[in-house]
Amino acid sequence: MSRLAATFEQLSKTGRKALIPFVTAGDPRPDFTLPLMHAMVEAGADVIELGVPFSDPMADGPVIQRASERALEHKMSLRRTLTIAAEFRKTNQHTPVVLMGYVNPIEAMGYENFANAAQRAEIDGVLTVDLPPEEADECVALLKARDIDPIFLLAPNSSDERIKKMDTAGSGYLYYVSLKGVTGAGHLNTGDVETKLNQIRLSTGLPVAIGFGVKDAQTAKTVANLGDGVVIGSALISKIEANLDDPERAGKEIVELLVAMRQAMDS
Repeated sequence: MSRLAATFEQLSKTGRKALIPFVTAGDPRPDFTLPLMHAMVEAGADVIELGVPFSDPMADGPVIQRASERALEHKMSLRRTLTIAAEFRKTNQHTPVVLMGYVNPIEAMGYENFANAAQRAEIDGVLTVDLPPEEADECVALLKARDIDPIFLLAPNSSDERIKKMDTAGSGYLYYVSLKGVTGAGHLNTGDVETKLNQIRLSTGLPVAIGFGVKDAQTAKTVANLGDGVVIGSALISKIEANLDDPERAGKEIVELLVAMRQAMDS
């Protein structure tokens, strides 16, 4: 059983939901990410989504776009992101790490080389925003052969047929994009989310994590009541952006927000 499957199974047994923070590797500087990952686990994170910096992050709003720009200024890359993940795994063998990014850096490395490197780094899942299941056969096969979960994005307008395709191709969990737009945008309509989640569950037995629009502890609690996991990204990276001259303070504020979310989700 993969770390992701084991994590969601254990959470289900205890009636809890997964708290899944997203951060961009190397933002605001490369030596900040590893200690932040450990701090987020201490704050209650169940899974970490580690963003691979990319020059054209089309699904991401301005906050995460700027995070990628800052990381790229420090020469962060897919390989260096994998190195950070491997370092994390040396002292943490239980928290799943999911790489989240775009297909271009993977194609530049080569699918098989990437799959081997991800396996060596003990990556648990790969979410490639712009690689739809219809074009993912080669990558999915290579990842699954190495016990790495391919994770796909579901949108508010995803059809039943498409949900089933992602259920077949994917594993670990499905990521439901809770609003139409980019990360950090819009207002979360929980009624619409609940309706869509009911539809999704008719076509998949995989856990469903909900992201895009989760900004605070109350939103996290509301979303946790609907899905199996809550993804929080832009709100965390905003803490980094507001404290570029004081990363230690940024880390403290991120921890405080995650602790508040964890408490709200468990209450």
